[in-house]
Amino acid sequence: MWRKETGKERRTRARAGRIMERNELEELRVRVPCAAVLEQAGFTIDLPESSRKAIKYRRGEAIVIVIHAGRGWFDPRSDAKGDVFGLVEHLNGVSFVEGLDRVAALVGFVPKDPAWLRPPRDSRPVRSIFERWSSRRRPWPGSMMWCYLRDDRFLPDAVIRAAIRQDLLREGPYGSMWAAHGDEAGAVIGWEERGREWRGFSTGGAKLLFRFGSPEAARLCVTEAAIDAMSLAALERSRPDSLYLSTGGGWSPATAAAIRMLAGRTGALLIAATDNNHQGETYAQRLMVIAREIGCGFERLRPVQVDWNAGLQAATANGQEEKGRREGDRAAACPPAASRVTLRPAAPALDPAGRRGGRGRGVMKG
Repeated sequence: MWRKETGKERRTRARAGRIMERNELEELRVRVPCAAVLEQAGFTIDLPESSRKAIKYRRGEAIVIVIHAGRGWFDPRSDAKGDVFGLVEHLNGVSFVEGLDRVAALVGFVPKDPAWLRPPRDSRPVRSIFERWSSRRRPWPGSMMWCYLRDDRFLPDAVIRAAIRQDLLREGPYGSMWAAHGDEAGAVIGWEERGREWRGFSTGGAKLLFRFGSPEAARLCVTEAAIDAMSLAALERSRPDSLYLSTGGGWSPATAAAIRMLAGRTGALLIAATDNNHQGETYAQRLMVIAREIGCGFERLRPVQVDWNAGLQAATANGQEEKGRREGDRAAACPPAASRVTLRPAAPALDPAGRRGGRGRGVMKG
């Protein structure tokens, strides 16, 4: 049953809210719909009693109605209502901090849609993942995607070229990046999509792992995005003993199984290189559990910034600033050749009394 929040709980909630940045909380709200929480808790949709704007969920006598396109809810039998975090607290009687963990654990979970919410089947034949991937060009120096990765994301040309050699990148629409997710055999089964104003995953594709670096490496660096995997590689100068991985922001049973298989290699070291935020810590905990179960090494590698690409951009900017400062110091210490001219001292314009005038050459003008 819903109960009124106490003053102590409100203060705890406020303190927890300060722990996470506001944008991190908002991202969790967007990525985890209320339907995911309800489905995991054993609720089912009461289709006859639902509409497109208000979907009724039942579990025994309990009822929750989801509104605001899945972002809000209310209990028609009480005054309880709120967002996805409040829903977890309402159903489980847990604190806000514990609720954050539970919501973060549902990132990537796709709840079932009511039958009338499912889009009608397109009668046109759908091209396969392989056909769609193969029809796109690889990036080339100066292409829109290359410029996006180099100029907007600060990835070095060497890293971009290495990813192209491994057949991991394709030019997406409007200069966006497609970064391949592949299975153990190397087949492309989906791709991350990133652009200046776009972020998503291939329609009909499967999230597994983006794999950049040495395929047989024992040092396994797990990040949350392909751009972060390549950014970490750039910061580490693409260590030959490392395989840089991305889960694509999701965590499915297939992803966990793929990581377990890699972690089973002889001498494997599983490195949780996930983001420096609450969600990243949740993923890191999952990786630590896998490492313990498999019996491989484990490390937490935390970016100074929120993620590895932000860290790469900051490091690049600092490096350019330091380079400019050093060049300025060298210029001051060693003026250019044109200014390094030995000048003969001028004869005095007015000679001391009792001395002859200069040497008959006049006064040298400065």
